[in-house]
Amino acid sequence: MNYLKQFFYLSNLVLFIFYLYPGSILGFFFYGNSNIQPQLTRDFFVSSNHVYVFFIISILGFIAFKHKLKNIFIYLICISIVLEILHLIIPERGFELGDLFGNIIGVLISFLVFKIIYKGRLQ
Repeated sequence: MNYLKQFFYLSNLVLFIFYLYPGSILGFFFYGNSNIQPQLTRDFFVSSNHVYVFFIISILGFIAFKHKLKNIFIYLICISIVLEILHLIIPERGFELGDLFGNIIGVLISFLVFKIIYKGRLQ
């Protein structure tokens, strides 16, 4: 297995830990308070943090599994939805449509970027 696939798997594990932890791990480390979520940039209709995270994870997935684009695309959309829905039952977390749309937009933007860059190279 190549290193990029291993890195993708590891990044998914980290994503699950951060998403399923009851509170903000980064908020705890940066502010000493797990109720505060660090914000990279201001939100623009959707959660910008979610767009960035899912953009990066998706690009890794599309590059690592470039010959299985349909499968990885479906997987990324599904985890985008499932992880956000799980916030309904995790203490100190909450389901938000802006976060869900941020997840999905991150996947879609990375898919478009990947298709533009790899146009004609994939067979």
